[in-house]
Amino acid sequence: MKALVYHGPDLASWQEVPDPDLEDPTDAIVRIDTVTICGTDLHILRGEVPDVRPDTVLGHEAVGEVVETGAEVRGVCPGDRVLVSCISACGHCRFCRERAYGQCRGGGGWILGRSINGTQAEYVRVPFADFSLHPLPGSVDPHDAVLLADTFPTAYEVGVLNGRVAPGDTVAVVGAGPVGLAAIATAEFFSPSRVIAVDPAPARLDAAKRVGADAVADAAEGPERLVEDLTDGLGADVVIEAVGTPRSFETCTRMVRPGGRLANVGVHTRPATLHLEKLWIKNVTITTGLVDTYSTPTLLSMLAAGRLPASTLITHLFELDRMEEAYDVFSRAADTGAIKIALGGTNRPLMTRER
Repeated sequence: MKALVYHGPDLASWQEVPDPDLEDPTDAIVRIDTVTICGTDLHILRGEVPDVRPDTVLGHEAVGEVVETGAEVRGVCPGDRVLVSCISACGHCRFCRERAYGQCRGGGGWILGRSINGTQAEYVRVPFADFSLHPLPGSVDPHDAVLLADTFPTAYEVGVLNGRVAPGDTVAVVGAGPVGLAAIATAEFFSPSRVIAVDPAPARLDAAKRVGADAVADAAEGPERLVEDLTDGLGADVVIEAVGTPRSFETCTRMVRPGGRLANVGVHTRPATLHLEKLWIKNVTITTGLVDTYSTPTLLSMLAAGRLPASTLITHLFELDRMEEAYDVFSRAADTGAIKIALGGTNRPLMTRER
């Protein structure tokens, strides 16, 4: 099969690799229909996630069709159309029993495209298939569904739910990339009084308005002042950090009101300063987290009901074999206007697998 293989910092290629095989009785093999590229994949490609070893197939989000299952798999069978979750869950360890699947200690967690071969390929082996695959309703488009593998659950769980967005809240979302836009869209579930989006890119601020932002601010032009003006000087009830840089995190700490919540979603690769000398007196709650994907069934129901604007985030479509070109476009988002990229989704005929 063909797959995107990481060879080290700034080196990856779409190349032939061996087909995946079942390794455990709880595995499934999925033929990939649609994948997408995550900002975390760019961090890996830049060498900022050192536990990803060379020769690893990248990717942790996909929609596809089950072609083979292990002897102990009961929840899916060959022919099923499924969403491949970015998080694998053994289903039995302490954290899985608490629905904290991202912290799985039984061999799961974020492993696809990190410690085992991932989804940016023609086929993928999915461990713990009963807990890590979600059957898809026939009416759901793969370009919509693939955004529920990571983007929407991350925004909803780590941003909106950890931030405890409530009716009447003022919510500020710093970063209007895919996860920030998904946070804006899912914050609307809880009827906040206003949502403010902050980003330096005009195209992304326009996208924020389309998914529900009531006000937008250029990140380079003192967005804290806009938040102050809209809240009579109090600050935002909830601030969601969706960038992952020291500057964006510190901006968030200046926006949150006394007694407010700051939910960090962004993937940080450098230290950020926590100004406790200013924050200790403000009763601020700061949360962090890796997505657990416990919300995926709920989000799938919302998507099937037409209540989730998933595909509005997709700006570019490619065939799978244009993976390297897609990475180039996504990595130059400031120039290309890329928000989210989808590859595949053309219902390619099932390839014969030789065992």
